[in-house]
Amino acid sequence: MLDRQVVKEFLEEEFEDSGIEIPKGISKKSLVETFCKYVEDDYYEWLKDNFKSFFNHYNPDWDWIKGRIDHYPE
Repeated sequence: MLDRQVVKEFLEEEFEDSGIEIPKGISKKSLVETFCKYVEDDYYEWLKDNFKSFFNHYNPDWDWIKGRIDHYPE
């Protein structure tokens, strides 16, 4: 789940940089919440796609995975 305060600050900065103004009748709070839900839905699909790719479409190559673990030390 996204941190709503961080997203709010991000949107404010992006709106300022791009010159976008929120129209009257759209609250900043509802805009932030809706944007977060939109991103979270996309993020979940992205995670599912990456799971399939990382685990070789349900046929994991454990040697390759061990190599990735070594590549990204803790």
